[in-house]
Amino acid sequence: MTTVQPQQSGFSIQRLTRVDRLLERYVEGGYLAGALGLIYRKGNIAYCRAVGQRDLESGLPMTENTIFRIYSMTKPITSVAVLMLFEDGHFLLDDPVSSILPEFTGVQVCTGDLESLVPPDRPPTIKDLLMHTAGLSYGWGDDSPVEKLYFQTFRDIERHSLEPFVSKLAALPLLYHPGTRWRYSRATDVLGRLVEVVSGKSLDEFFQLEIFQSLSMEDTGFHVPAESVDRFAACYCPPGGFKFGSGLASRASARPAHRDGELERTQPLNELYDAPGSSRYTRPPAYLSGGGGLVSTLDDYLRFCQMLLNGGILDGNRLLGRKTVELMRANQLPLDLVPIEIGDGPRAGHGFGLGVSALVDPPAYSQPGSAGTFGWGGLATTRFWIDPVEDMVGLLMTQFIPSSYYTIEREFGLAVYQALVD
Repeated sequence: MTTVQPQQSGFSIQRLTRVDRLLERYVEGGYLAGALGLIYRKGNIAYCRAVGQRDLESGLPMTENTIFRIYSMTKPITSVAVLMLFEDGHFLLDDPVSSILPEFTGVQVCTGDLESLVPPDRPPTIKDLLMHTAGLSYGWGDDSPVEKLYFQTFRDIERHSLEPFVSKLAALPLLYHPGTRWRYSRATDVLGRLVEVVSGKSLDEFFQLEIFQSLSMEDTGFHVPAESVDRFAACYCPPGGFKFGSGLASRASARPAHRDGELERTQPLNELYDAPGSSRYTRPPAYLSGGGGLVSTLDDYLRFCQMLLNGGILDGNRLLGRKTVELMRANQLPLDLVPIEIGDGPRAGHGFGLGVSALVDPPAYSQPGSAGTFGWGGLATTRFWIDPVEDMVGLLMTQFIPSSYYTIEREFGLAVYQALVD
């Protein structure tokens, strides 16, 4: 990966050392096994640095071609697939989900206990799925009856394909009337099934033929092939382990540095055991999760980001029209649903577009940045953002669950923007 002198992209060399110090502090302090940061601006890579190890137990170093679990950074890729089919005229975004997935015909909304079900004020739409306003959930948000149903229904989700998953999900009540709330959810997994039904291809086949080949994303997929397992990073969690619904959101600033060896590999809880050689990611999955199933590399995901930054095209291959990308990255939420709330609390200043967050109020976010910046992150503390105003992409890749445990994602953004001088 070729990096130009930072001055050519408008950065101060001296100020970029703060990015170095940030990554080193997290790794040398024992908070993370390793980290990889990248800044792309004005057509060039201005910064790329790997720190620490991708696998503490084997002593293998973090490298630029390390393979990561990107979890929810899968969602923007699935959303692009949906928008490609939208551009091809297969549906309109305001079409009911049931027009393509008839399982959603007759869904009901829970207004109290499970006996209190009413028809929705309007049916959930494809746009609702892209925006997480369809009335769906993940099953680890609170102790409501519907959340408990989610947890019970999908605890063995990895054993099923998308078709029975959608049938089971559509049989559950909605948590709210579509369009009235924003709630992070399995909506993007439903969109993965929608891609399959509309295209006639499995989700992995559509991704490979229509997106990954076009963008030369050679290391991105739903599993790590045998010949690449040696580049696959181990995944870690805080001492004592982690499982969904634990409410674990403590910050690094409130904790002493972990001692050497105190980081733990993620445990079998929730199918997250990810020692590289025996990980579930070393085998093709039955469940192709459009919401969180992909692995990728820094270079591959940068190419995906470049395509979006360029208005839907990269190296002459156009995936989306410029105006569709503008629609994707624009905040779609009414003001009373801003800011979105996920994990450890509200994401100040942020609304949501079609599969990505959208920064609408930088002062409310209390960070340097530009209105119109969009992006998303993943459970194992991976993050990307795209700033069209500054013609810039930021990428941070680590493997630590949960992503809300540390503030490194915000700290990385601050370190990048404070180094920008031109």
